[in-house]
Amino acid sequence: MTAHPRLDRFESLDVLRGLAVLGILMVNVQAFAMYNTAYQYPLAHMDFTGANQAAWLITHVFFEMKFITLFSALFGAGIVLMVGEEPGASLKIHYRRMLWLLAIGLIHAYVFWYGDILTSYALIGMLAVLARRMKPLGLTIFGFALIALSGLMTVGAFAAFGLIPGELDATQLGMAPTPEQLGEVVGAYQAGFLDRMGYNALYAGLGQIFGLVMFGGRLIGVMFIGMALYKWGFLTARWGIGAYTVAAFAGLGFGLPLAWWGGEYAIASEFALGEMWKHMGGNYVASLLVAFGYAAVMMLVCKIAALQMVRAPFAAVGRMAFTNYLTQTLVMTFIFVGTPGLGLFGEIERAEQVQIVMLVWLAQLIISPVWLHFFRFGPMEWVWRSLTYGKLQPFRRGKDEAVPV
Repeated sequence: MTAHPRLDRFESLDVLRGLAVLGILMVNVQAFAMYNTAYQYPLAHMDFTGANQAAWLITHVFFEMKFITLFSALFGAGIVLMVGEEPGASLKIHYRRMLWLLAIGLIHAYVFWYGDILTSYALIGMLAVLARRMKPLGLTIFGFALIALSGLMTVGAFAAFGLIPGELDATQLGMAPTPEQLGEVVGAYQAGFLDRMGYNALYAGLGQIFGLVMFGGRLIGVMFIGMALYKWGFLTARWGIGAYTVAAFAGLGFGLPLAWWGGEYAIASEFALGEMWKHMGGNYVASLLVAFGYAAVMMLVCKIAALQMVRAPFAAVGRMAFTNYLTQTLVMTFIFVGTPGLGLFGEIERAEQVQIVMLVWLAQLIISPVWLHFFRFGPMEWVWRSLTYGKLQPFRRGKDEAVPV
């Protein structure tokens, strides 16, 4: 590895980041459209039969935790790429970037959407950078140790439901709302942006505390793995086609069946609270395998020259990942929150949510390449970069300036 930060772009990182930012919306849409506990306990809100049950199962198997894992690994890889491995190199700039990311994340979380991940990334990114000079093997060992610790805490918390004597009640345990609670929340969200601010801020605060305590280890662990995979050349398409093919079959061949088993088991058990730890634990492990498999598949796509036109839109989405992530929030907030939005919270079932997500995917895959034809950065990438360096950065692309693929 070079001792200095890289100034060029790796198309493979952009393509994979584009796939990740699109994929996470399929999971996040549930938190925009439904009562907050419906994400983990689907019976908490709205219909769960037929097409809606199928939509949940597909999301659980192919999307849940898979794309946020990819996104986190790429965040770790980006730290090594941008900061470099030289002692003290670019650290001041890195911490400025993280502080501005933290500020934007807090606004995003408490004003717009409680499911924000930027705040956690900023805080953990300030710690993860200290490990950037470690050898790939050391990063991998520490990464999996932190992931395992976080997994044991998470699974243990849900397994504790089984230790409670008597029949478990989802409402009493906070996994499902009472009719009165549900009515209040749905009413507030449908009423308008300002009306639901209190609920959003409450969910954001509780979610960030719970997330950092229970999932902070996984986040920094996955970032470490991303650093290692970057240093090993896995994320920059430097491995051979044979190696990526084996990695894809191994990751998807073991991960998808495990996630599918967990989803089917959860449905068959009707999400019995004492049994939830089984499908959640299975998916915790499966998500790592599937994310690795997805990454291997995309590296294969990046190594095949004939597929350049296929991957180019994903690369553009990835280069504007910050903008696209925040734009997803604006679109979903407009659809599901009342005035000045449409106020469809609690009205759109899971099967219809999938259709909305696919329309957003199509829009971002079309708009991102067009935008980058005229501009160097996405709007939020430009804002973040300008804030970090304390001066306005060049924005428009010159007439003779080549458009990176």
